[in-house]
Amino acid sequence: MIWYTALVLAVAGERLAELAVALRNTRWALARGGTESGRGHYPAMVALHTALLAGCLAEAGLADRPFVPLLGWTMVAVVVAAQALRWWCIRTLGHRWNTRVIVVPGLPLVTGGPYRLLRHPNYVAVAAEGLALPLVHGAWVTAVVFTVLNGALMAVRVRCEEAALASAGGVPA
Repeated sequence: MIWYTALVLAVAGERLAELAVALRNTRWALARGGTESGRGHYPAMVALHTALLAGCLAEAGLADRPFVPLLGWTMVAVVVAAQALRWWCIRTLGHRWNTRVIVVPGLPLVTGGPYRLLRHPNYVAVAAEGLALPLVHGAWVTAVVFTVLNGALMAVRVRCEEAALASAGGVPA
C-alpha cells in the first residue's frame, strides 16, 4: 500500500503542476482578450478530481483491497499512458491549454498533435486515468463512481467548450 500511496501522491503532484501551468496560461489568455465560460461547473470538477485521489486511498486502505498483479500492473501502464497523453495535449495547445474554459477570440482551432486524431483528447486521458488509477489497487467502487460522475460532468464540459469556441470564432486552422 505504501507504493500505491506514493503513486496517488505523484498523480496529485502532477495535478498541482497542471494547476501552475493553467494559472500561467490563464494570465496569457486574459491578457489577449480571452473570456472564461463554464465557471459554474469548475468547482464540481475540482471536487470530483480531488475525491478521486482521496477515494483511491480510502477504498484501497479501508476496504482492504488487494493488489492483483495482472490488473494492477496493466492499470499502472494505463495511468502512465494517460499522463503522457495529457502532457502531449498540454504541449500541443501551449498557452491555450487550461483547466478552465478560456477562449481567445479569433484564434484558429488547434488541429495538430493528438487533436488531429480526437476533438477532446485530454478528456480521454482524464477518463482513462480515472478508471485506471483506482483499479491499480482494486478500488473498483471509486473507479465506477468516478467514471459515472465524470461522464456526466464531461457532457456539460464538452458542450461548454464547443459553445465557447463557436462564439469566439474558433475554426479549424
